[in-house]
Amino acid sequence: MPGRPFAAKVNIDGPDTLIELHGDINRAAQEGLADAYAEANRGPGQLLLDFEDVDYINSTGIALIVGILAQSRANHREVGAFGLSDHYRELFQITRLSDFMTIHARPAVVAGD
Repeated sequence: MPGRPFAAKVNIDGPDTLIELHGDINRAAQEGLADAYAEANRGPGQLLLDFEDVDYINSTGIALIVGILAQSRANHREVGAFGLSDHYRELFQITRLSDFMTIHARPAVVAGD
């Protein structure tokens, strides 16, 4: 069953920088996610990843997220995430991704709100 293609939108109009993630995060998302991170890295504050419109994340997608966390850590940038389904929240805990980012139910202030 084919999923939805990946897309990302960066919003830097607030105290933090938001990357809205859409569709499937898999191998096909690599270039779009890298481009979104490069754009977002120029923005202020914490980097927030919005997973509310993500349908599917496979093991390659997890590796891409690990890459963003590694780059952010090298840039001394905090990362937060919100909008994770219960399944992916648990997966982030099992894989220990949640050790390297703050998982929010929903941030109090989100760029663009």
